[in-house]
Parts: sequence; structure tokens; C-alpha cells
Amino acid sequence: MAREVYLVPVETQVASLKKKTAVTTSWISIDAKGQGVILDVDKYAVMRRVQIHARDLRILDPMLSYPSTILGREKVIVLNLEHIKAIITAEEVLLRDPFDDNVIPIVAELKRRLPQDNLTCQGQGEEEEHLGLRNDMDIGEENEFPFEFRALEVALEAICSFLDARTRELETDTYPALDELTSKISSRNLDRVRKLKSAMTRLTNRVQKVRDELEQLLDDDDDMADLYLSRKLAGASSPVSGSGAPNWYLASPTIGSKISRTSRASAVTVQEDNDVEELEMLLEAYFMQIESTLNKLTTLREYIDDTEDYINIQLDNHRNQLIQLELLLSSGTVCLSIYSLVAAIFGMNIPYTWKEGHGYMFKWVVMFAGILCASTFTSIISYARHKGLVGS
Repeated sequence: MAREVYLVPVETQVASLKKKTAVTTSWISIDAKGQGVILDVDKYAVMRRVQIHARDLRILDPMLSYPSTILGREKVIVLNLEHIKAIITAEEVLLRDPFDDNVIPIVAELKRRLPQDNLTCQGQGEEEEHLGLRNDMDIGEENEFPFEFRALEVALEAICSFLDARTRELETDTYPALDELTSKISSRNLDRVRKLKSAMTRLTNRVQKVRDELEQLLDDDDDMADLYLSRKLAGASSPVSGSGAPNWYLASPTIGSKISRTSRASAVTVQEDNDVEELEMLLEAYFMQIESTLNKLTTLREYIDDTEDYINIQLDNHRNQLIQLELLLSSGTVCLSIYSLVAAIFGMNIPYTWKEGHGYMFKWVVMFAGILCASTFTSIISYARHKGLVGS
């Protein structure tokens, strides 16, 4: 009996292989209303959802040691700041590992702050539409803060506060340890300070990476302009560009109000394409905060270096004292060797003529040996003081 053979399409095989190899991770999606949804999806689902490349999503992989990064793409902002690994779009925030102890407060802060600011902006937009005045519209444009910037602000505030808290904890542990080390140099205190210095070096590198990323953004207006997701999407949907907005974009009330205002004042939008003052002020504020944290660590490093110098001076002083003691012992040994020479001469069993009837000779030899020892000891000490080996 012939065996029946079934052919499986190649697409089905590839899809099944992806399902087997893809590893699902936990994400939380927070929209403009503050609603959070837990997503257990693989990287392919995330790539399809936010429309980014795999190389950009690889930055958020905790298994890979990527430095702190704030990356602006066409429709998303990829954020990798220590434990904060997020993808920000114009209407939602995808945050990785929402059940992590360090990420839970950030999720709560996003849920608290995003809808509150969003409602404020919506109220301002409705008031502007009812009044229909140009001045009120300009005031609303100045006061309105885009959704992606509010989410970015929460992340920057969280990471700056986190690093500053770690710095203050390190200062609380380091300064007493250094003071104790200066008062008593011991193996226990030295090992404790060594561990604290290693922790300070690691924390300094982490703070330095965040600071460098913010500085790089502030130095490049094009990179900051890439972070204006709402402006790019509003410009794409305006009559000037001649292209319509996608359906998922028009579903957002905040972005919809932006589109209506952009269609009424397209010239103003075109003029503001290169205006990054709003984002620059935001980044500058947190750059100053992270710079302050880095200055604290620099001051702590200088204090550790000063303590090390002080300890080295103390060790040099103890070393000099040991040299003095060794010099004194060596001088005493030389003097005793002279007396040993005298005793050896008189103890030899050799007949000498001056041994008979010349008992006074022993006294003169002993006196001469004592004077010689004293003069030798004095000469050694004077030479050591002249060379600075012994204190005066």
C-alpha cells in the first residue's frame, strides 16, 4: 500500500518556525487616556505594531549591553535609559518589563500624568475652537505639550531621580567609611572603601552615559526635530503635504485637534518645522539635573582621592619610622659587635706577653671600645639626620 505524502507550504513552515523560536516578552501599552494594557508578545508583533526595524528594537534587549539611547525615528521614539526600555509613539507608550520593581513606579506615573495633561490640552483646544481668535490659538499652541514629550519627560524625570537617589545612598555610605579609614587604617576599612569606590565608578559610568546622550541631542537640532512625532504626522496630514493621515492616527482626539489647527494655520506649522526650542528646554532641564548628579560623583571621587593621598602620607610616615627603628637597631648591632670583638680578643687561648703582669690593659681596652662605640653610633645618627632619614 502506497504511503500518502502531504506537502506543507513553505510560508506555513516559516511561520511555525517563527512561533517556535520567537520568545514572548511582557509589555504594557499606555494610551493618552492613561489606560494600561499588558501585552505578552514577541518582537515581531512589536515591530508590526509600532512599525520599527529589528535593529532599533534590538537596542531594548536587556541581554545586549547597549548604552543609554534616545533614538528618534519616523513614527516612534526608542528609549533605552537604564531599566527604562520604552517605545513612544504619538498616542501610546510601550514599556518593557512592567512588573519589574524599578518599572512599576514609572507605569504608575505615566498613568497619572498622561491623562491629566492630555485633558488640559483638550480643554484648551476646545476653547480655542469656540472662540476662533488667532491670539487664543497662539497661546494654546505655546501651552500645549505633545504626548510624546510628556511621556519622554516622565522617563527622564524617573531616570534622573533614580540615579540621583543612588548617588545620595552612595554618599551616605562612603563619607563615614572614609572618615573611619582616616582614623584607623585596617584591612576591614580598606576593603570596605574599595567596594564603595568600585560601586562609585560603575555609577559614574552609568550617569555619564545618560549625560552624553542628552548632550548629543542638545548639540544636534536635527536629532531633536526627529522627536517631534506629532508635528511630523500633523505635517503629513496637512494640505501642504498633500497626503492624508492614517486611520489609527485620526482616532486620537489630541492629534485630531492638532490636525485641525494645522490645516487652518499651515504657514505657521511650516515655519515651526525647525523650531526645537520646546524640546530643547525640556532636555536642558534634565541635562542640568544629571550634570548635578555627575558633579556629586566627581566631588565624591575627589574626596576619595584626597583620602588616598592622606593614607599614603600616613603610610610613608610609618615607613620612615620603621626605617629609623631599623637604623637604630643596626647601629646598636655595630656597637655590640665591637664589644664582641674585644671579648673575642681577650678570650683567645693564645699566650701573649702583655697578658702577664698587665691587668690594667683590660680596663683601657674596654674604655677605648666604649668610646669607639659611642662615636660610631653618634656618627651614624648624624648622617641619618643629614639625609633626612631620622627626624631631628
